[in-house]
Amino acid sequence: GEREMAANNKLLGNFDLTILSDGTYPIDGGAFFGVVPKVLWSRRMTPDDRNYITAGLNSLLIRTGDRNVLVETGIGSKLPEKLVKIHGQPAELLDNLSAAGLAPDDIDIVINTHLHFDHCGWNTMRKGDNIVPTFPRATYYVQEGEWQHARLQLERDAISYLSPNYDPLVESGQMKLLRGDQEIVPGISVRVFPGHTGNMQAVIITSAGQTACYISDLIPTAAHIDLTWVMSYDVYPLQTIESRKRYYAEALPGRWLTVFTHDHTTPWGYIRQEAGRMTLSPPTA
Repeated sequence: GEREMAANNKLLGNFDLTILSDGTYPIDGGAFFGVVPKVLWSRRMTPDDRNYITAGLNSLLIRTGDRNVLVETGIGSKLPEKLVKIHGQPAELLDNLSAAGLAPDDIDIVINTHLHFDHCGWNTMRKGDNIVPTFPRATYYVQEGEWQHARLQLERDAISYLSPNYDPLVESGQMKLLRGDQEIVPGISVRVFPGHTGNMQAVIITSAGQTACYISDLIPTAAHIDLTWVMSYDVYPLQTIESRKRYYAEALPGRWLTVFTHDHTTPWGYIRQEAGRMTLSPPTA
C-alpha cells in the first residue's frame, strides 16, 4: 500500500533510494545473536518453537539520475536442495525490481558487500544448463580479498560460499575485484569494515549533503545496534566491534541513514546514542 511504498522509498539529496526485498527466511536466533543471552535478544525478536527468527533480505536500489545501482542480490533462485530445506528460497527480488519500474537490463552496477550466499544469489541465474548473469549489462563489484577467501573453502565458512554466484562473473571479467576503499561512481563508494568477514565492504551513498550507508552484516538488523550484539556468523567478532565503533564515530554525528540488510520490518533508520545507549529513529520520507 501507500504507507509501505513510503517506508521502502526515500529521497537522499538528488538520489532515489528504494529497498527491494528478496523475501524473508528463517535463521537460528542463537546464531543470529551470538553470545547475547536469549533472555535478552528474545525481547527484540520473538523466536518460534525451533528457536528460529525471521530475517529479511534487503537489497538497495539507488537511482542517481545517470545510473541504476543495486546493492546486494539476496538468496536468488538456485540454492542447493539441502540449503532450501533450511532457509527456503523466496526469490522475490526480480518481482520487486519490476514493481519499482525496472528490468534486470536497466541495472548498470551491482555491488556485493561480501559473497555469502544470501547476499549475492541473484548475481547469476540458471538458464538451461548454463549459469548466466541476471543483470547482463551491469558491472559487478566486490573486494578481491573476499573472493580469494571464498575460494579457499575453509572448514569454518565454506557452506556460505557458492561458486556459481560469482566465479562465472569473475572469469568473464564482468565482476571487478577491488583492493580497499574506492569510489565506484560519483556519490557512491565502498569502504572495508572487517569483522563479519575479513573483507566485507559497506556502501556509502552521498548526495547534496545527505549520506546513507548500506552497512550490511556489520549491523544486520535494528536489533544489532548495540556494540557487543555480534552474530555467531562473524569470523572476527572483536573486529566487528572495532568496525562498529569506527562506523558510529562518523555516522552518528553525520546523521547517516543506516540500511539494515536482514531486517524485514525496519529496513533503515537513524542511529543515535542517548546516555550511552544506542537508539534508532525511523526515517522521514
